[in-house]
Amino acid sequence: MQLREVKIGNLKTVNNVFLAPLAGYTNGVFRTVCEKLGAGLTFTEMVSAKGLCYGSEKTEQLLYVSEDYRGIKAAQIFGNDPEYMRRACESDALAKFDLIDINMGCPVPKIYKNGEGSALMNDLPLVGRIVSECKKSGKLVSVKFRTGLDESRKITAEFARVCAGAGADLICIHGRTRDKMYSGAVDFEEIAAAKRAVDIPVIANGGIFCAADADELLEKTGADGVAVARGAMYRPWVFAEITGKEIPDIKDIVRGQLHKTREIYGERFACVFMRKMIGFYLKGTPDAAACREKLFKADSCEKVEEILETLNFV
Repeated sequence: MQLREVKIGNLKTVNNVFLAPLAGYTNGVFRTVCEKLGAGLTFTEMVSAKGLCYGSEKTEQLLYVSEDYRGIKAAQIFGNDPEYMRRACESDALAKFDLIDINMGCPVPKIYKNGEGSALMNDLPLVGRIVSECKKSGKLVSVKFRTGLDESRKITAEFARVCAGAGADLICIHGRTRDKMYSGAVDFEEIAAAKRAVDIPVIANGGIFCAADADELLEKTGADGVAVARGAMYRPWVFAEITGKEIPDIKDIVRGQLHKTREIYGERFACVFMRKMIGFYLKGTPDAAACREKLFKADSCEKVEEILETLNFV
């Protein structure tokens, strides 16, 4: 795909291949791994705006930024109250972030039933107020959303215009409706329609697992860039493939991720998290199921690393 900078307000990304925010996965260590492999922009896991306003202890872990992360710092928040969203953007916890992304696409029932995430697609006036209030904080603001709630209610271009009109500096569109969750075909035309509707950068998201997928998504939507989600969970080195960088030794990448995750988040979290991540990285490899079974029995980072040394990721 054609690599280029993306201008977001007064900032420029190094390229137009982004890591999408992923709840439970895009912690500070994983974001740094992806950035070093070629991601031009990465986002934190989504953080509750109200949690930020009330000083929730959990947010510190979610918002950790590694000292060797070199890219633009971007955090994702969620909520449905314009005042709380603005206050979150103004909070000390988000002071170190250059860009605040508003989650308006999460399809998970718990979030939707609270009127947050993709539920905001039911109320465009509220969407405009939220974006406008967040902009009052002085932060650059982006919005991630879907093409609609279901096939009968696709409102991508209209939603994009509301976000842009309220002051959003960038939008990222997951090319599926809420009812599709994370499966089914990506709707290229809906993303393309949104791109034609606004003058701010549009990032296309959905279905990228290899460089060819990124090429197709960019070509068929005319978007300014792409955001990789689940594809990065399975193969973070996909960023190197897409951007044309040399892929380092995969075992070295994973070993470094394990060590850094333990250093920052502690033994227990690192053991459980890296068992899961290495299990993802084994997708499509010979004897993947048997290897995962061994991994999930490991009760320490030391044992996870011992198993790692026996694995083959190609």
